[in-house]
Amino acid sequence: MSSKAAVSRRFFIDLYGCAKNQVDAEEIATRLEGAGWTRVADADEADLVLVNSCGFIESAKKESIDAVLGHKAARPAARVMLAGCLSQRYPDELGEALSEADAVFGNADLSRVVEAAEAALAGTRPVLAPARVPYRPVERKELFGWKGSAYVKIAEGCSNRCSFCAIPLIRGDIDSRPVGDVVAEIESLLARGVYEIDLIGQDLGSYGRDSGGGQLLPALLSRLSALEGDFRVRMLYIHPDRFPLEILDACERDPRVLPYFDIPFQHGSSKILKAMGRKGDPETYLDLIATIRGRLPEAVVRSTFLVGFPGETDEDFALLREFQDKARLDWLGAFAYSKEEGTAAAAMKGAVPKKLAERRKAELEAAQGPITEERMRRFVGREFEVLIEERIEAASDGASGGPAAGADDAEGTGAEAFSLGRAWFQAPEVDGLCVVRGDFEPGTVVKAKTFALRGVDLEADPVGA
Repeated sequence: MSSKAAVSRRFFIDLYGCAKNQVDAEEIATRLEGAGWTRVADADEADLVLVNSCGFIESAKKESIDAVLGHKAARPAARVMLAGCLSQRYPDELGEALSEADAVFGNADLSRVVEAAEAALAGTRPVLAPARVPYRPVERKELFGWKGSAYVKIAEGCSNRCSFCAIPLIRGDIDSRPVGDVVAEIESLLARGVYEIDLIGQDLGSYGRDSGGGQLLPALLSRLSALEGDFRVRMLYIHPDRFPLEILDACERDPRVLPYFDIPFQHGSSKILKAMGRKGDPETYLDLIATIRGRLPEAVVRSTFLVGFPGETDEDFALLREFQDKARLDWLGAFAYSKEEGTAAAAMKGAVPKKLAERRKAELEAAQGPITEERMRRFVGREFEVLIEERIEAASDGASGGPAAGADDAEGTGAEAFSLGRAWFQAPEVDGLCVVRGDFEPGTVVKAKTFALRGVDLEADPVGA
């Protein structure tokens, strides 16, 4: 037996950040396992703890660094690698200042993760943030998300250059995968039993623009519609200035292409939108929503709003609130501005106090609650295919927030089993859920009829039960 084979190579991935980071982590795991490493479910059993970091905003950076400090303090004998976006953005600074990290590895070329891991295990403390290579991922051996669904990253990077956003500084300009490569990956995932395909990228609307083929998202959807089988396709994150209206045709032709649109409008003040580097204005964006809903009356629109941007006055915020009331978005995420070095906004005057930005964020969230509840009420009393993600057991008196109180318990145990899942109008992690009465295997698809709305979650009975 060689000395290399005799060395224990167990790794644990501590994942932070967005769905794009999850896909990167899945590829990292695949590459390490292909080189003879073994992934473990408990950090205490690992020889290498890999923190796959987020570097998008200040709070995310702190969370990732704290994770490195925590892992090193808890298990000093193990090696700790800081990987991901934060490492790609600040490799030299972290290599010098964060002595608790036994390795710093970026995300521009994941094919070199084995090299970094072996060096970390050997104690040479590598700092590796190589130049970005064309995005051509390997087939992922294991998916880290909920059973039955998978994220598919169709492009890397972004060329939109919004003034507040550090993504181009971290991941570079957009680099689109060939349509055929994406289709082949999705075919493989469907063959593995995946039901929901969630297309992701920094901006799906820009997919293909870098290759000279124009916007290729409609072409990709057409190719996916030609596939046989029972599955659904969700599109996540389409820049409003790049929204290709042709994708509405795909939704009309094929019900498997979900009329779910994640469009980050960010603001409702023309002045702030211009400062953010957006080409559209509130009226243009409201027209886009109206067009979508006019073509697809069932359509669900999710968005994000950014408050506290430099120069945002009370009047600007009032315009944002007015936009929110007019847009009647189905789902909304609100964020307070984070000053990121290297971005155009970092040099802008008119900083908004953090406490004021947080108050505005809270006001948006409070105003959105009733809007989302109103929008979700249209789904009560109807039947949907629900992708089950988790089993839950709740007290039969409803005290734990489960289905309606007093439901019969067939086994007489005083508790009622129910399952959490998502219908087509609910994206993973960020939206509400469907609470289905009964015990169902995660990853299965259950036809269920909704009978109540509790907050933003729908309660449902399996059809035929």
